[in-house]
Amino acid sequence: MNLKSVQIDSQVFIKPEYLIHPFISGNKYRKLKYNIETSKSQGKSTLLTFGGAYSNHIAATAYAGKVYNFKTIGIIRGEELRSKITTNPTLKFAQSNGMQLEFVSREAYKNKSKVEFLEELQSKYGDFYSIPEGGTNALAVKGCEEILDNEDAKFDFICCSVGTGGTISGLINASKPHQKILGFPALKGDFLKQDICKFATKENWELITEYHFGGYAKIKPELITFINTFKAKYNMPLDPIYTGKMLYGIFDLIEKGFFPENSKILAIHTGGLQGIEGMNLKLKQKGLPLIE
Repeated sequence: MNLKSVQIDSQVFIKPEYLIHPFISGNKYRKLKYNIETSKSQGKSTLLTFGGAYSNHIAATAYAGKVYNFKTIGIIRGEELRSKITTNPTLKFAQSNGMQLEFVSREAYKNKSKVEFLEELQSKYGDFYSIPEGGTNALAVKGCEEILDNEDAKFDFICCSVGTGGTISGLINASKPHQKILGFPALKGDFLKQDICKFATKENWELITEYHFGGYAKIKPELITFINTFKAKYNMPLDPIYTGKMLYGIFDLIEKGFFPENSKILAIHTGGLQGIEGMNLKLKQKGLPLIE
């Protein structure tokens, strides 16, 4: 499935991956595609994965399980969230689509990729197909390599937001020699470079780390204003965790002269729109403007 890019500026084009599916959206569709195929070929009937309170991956996996007839189990970071399912839009959505939620302490959650922890889960839940937090593994990267098509060869820069590194790795692997891939991390820290290097086969990429707005799930009034103005101008919603920060960064870098004159920039809209409702609950509590 390939979507045509939409031009929104003399230099900037957007690939609207969020239009792939209303609930298995954008890069989550890409990441789950080959994992689901493999789990079927292995005869698995249960998908088990990991995520936080507002995880796009948790929501997408829950709905994919419903569509493709898998039982789904979500290991959720933070025991305190157990009592907040009904007030948390993401967890409520996941549960309503059949996902069994297990809440673990933040300390225990750090062991999510350790063999011993997975063996404990295996003894508790039986045989399952495990998908990492954020959906990133080699099969996810393979799916994300399909985001770009031949028409995208005309772009000089490919930009995407970065969470666990799977999407940008796929873009790097599928890119042309003349292209530069720019990643805009939603989290603070330099650890992502190592994760990306596990999967990326080329070196034509760079992380732009100045636009995380304080870290994962953090937001500032100027970002809210940008997201709302962008939607009013281009009739395109942006999520506040990933794509909103990336596009804010792209336009800021254009103003600062980062991109060579006449270069063409493709921004990947990876979806994540389900996170807007949860963010608005937080903004309302703080008395800040809401995302429209």
